[in-house]
Amino acid sequence: MTLTRRTVLASTALAAAPLAGPTLAQSTSPAPNPAQGSGTRQAPGFYRYKVGDIEVTAINDGSAPRPLEGFIRNAELPAVQQAAREAFLPQDTIQNTFNGLVLNNGGRLTVIDTGNGDSGAPTTGRWMANFRAAGFDPAQVNTVVISHFHGDHINGLRLKDGTAVFPNAEIMVPAAEWAFWMDDARMNQAPEGARGGFQGARRVFGPIAKDVKQYEMDKEVVPGLTSIAAPGHTPGHTAYMLSSGSGRLLILSDTANHPALFVRNPDWSAIFDMDADQARATRRRMLDLAATERAQVAFYHAPFPATGHIAKDGNGFRFVPVQWSPAI
Repeated sequence: MTLTRRTVLASTALAAAPLAGPTLAQSTSPAPNPAQGSGTRQAPGFYRYKVGDIEVTAINDGSAPRPLEGFIRNAELPAVQQAAREAFLPQDTIQNTFNGLVLNNGGRLTVIDTGNGDSGAPTTGRWMANFRAAGFDPAQVNTVVISHFHGDHINGLRLKDGTAVFPNAEIMVPAAEWAFWMDDARMNQAPEGARGGFQGARRVFGPIAKDVKQYEMDKEVVPGLTSIAAPGHTPGHTAYMLSSGSGRLLILSDTANHPALFVRNPDWSAIFDMDADQARATRRRMLDLAATERAQVAFYHAPFPATGHIAKDGNGFRFVPVQWSPAI
């Protein structure tokens, strides 16, 4: 066969077809072609995989752009732009993506972090729609586990009008995080511009404060899920190891933000890290653990579906995205 531009393009399209995401519905009839620029959304953002006998579902809450300038506090902008260029990312903005997890362990549902709810940027707030598209009902959630108290992790617990989103769920939070953000004296001493986090925690947890269960580090929070101290991003920031049979998933929470920047450059400091030195030490420790143990990892802020593996690479690390399979 003579290769022409048309045959190359046609073969490329056919080769790409099987790689459609796992959330696309099967259809026996041709789908209508949406008009370009019609504003049609992508397919629902959920992705299932197994860790031993536990079914894990990543739930996407959307993303929000941030200027690349100023995003990393201890690196010059040209170096950050070069890292973005090498990863085929824009050199002016970074997409901050939000991804929670749902664990189905023998029918018991555990949600890890809840997204922005209706309090985030206009391009966020997709969590509940994607959660329902994955076949879940918030009334059936048994436990909600929170990694730390930043708004993009807790606002999905309670809507602006005060509605509790998971009415039957036990709410579990890190004891160190609760002690920091729920301390009135610390809130009153904080600069005016820093009080929003304290106030947000009170908005979400205040109505249920007496019922919130605080957990310690290195403890099994729910069956199969063990807390790991990962401070620096916030004082009580927590990661987790999910274990079932021979399967293990290291849930990094916000230990590392976008992999193209912070996995390859673990000593860079994100603008969100409250204690930059501690966050860097935590990041290296956690990435080294993932690489050494060859455990699968899950990120909160990596591009969806935000899971894969970590490999050592010189003085840094390399993120190896998950190889997608249509069945679990």
